[in-house]
Amino acid sequence: MSAVHDIPFALPATRSVVVELAGAPVPKGRPKFGRGRAYTPTKTRNYETDLRWAAKVAMHGRPPIEGALRVEILAAFPIPGSWSKMKQARALAGILRPTGTPDYDNVAKAAGDALNKIVWRDDAQIVNATVIKRYSDKPRLRIEVEALFTGAQ
Repeated sequence: MSAVHDIPFALPATRSVVVELAGAPVPKGRPKFGRGRAYTPTKTRNYETDLRWAAKVAMHGRPPIEGALRVEILAAFPIPGSWSKMKQARALAGILRPTGTPDYDNVAKAAGDALNKIVWRDDAQIVNATVIKRYSDKPRLRIEVEALFTGAQ
């Protein structure tokens, strides 16, 4: 009997998953230093906890995805309310994009660290990654993960 059948109602291993967390994306913050040690800022730590929870829900109890992975991260940021209606419409249409902070790599680092051991064993498995930053009236972080098939699998 296979391992999947040994556990009642177990879902099969997944080859892809989408993790989504509502709200403005929070980038990985720089380490803070105090009392002779480095620590992760509270805002980053709390966001990664929320992202881990969303990942666990999306995985439905399945084990982490194995092998080489393709990851697409959509960081949808809120449109500043102080902008004119015209500027807001251009942002919604994708004409204006968030070219300032946070940097794309800090968005990816937060996602990578939070999803380790839940969606994938280790973020070293990611061989193809895309980070898209845009404005939206529905701020969120959406992470699409897909296992890539290779001849060795």
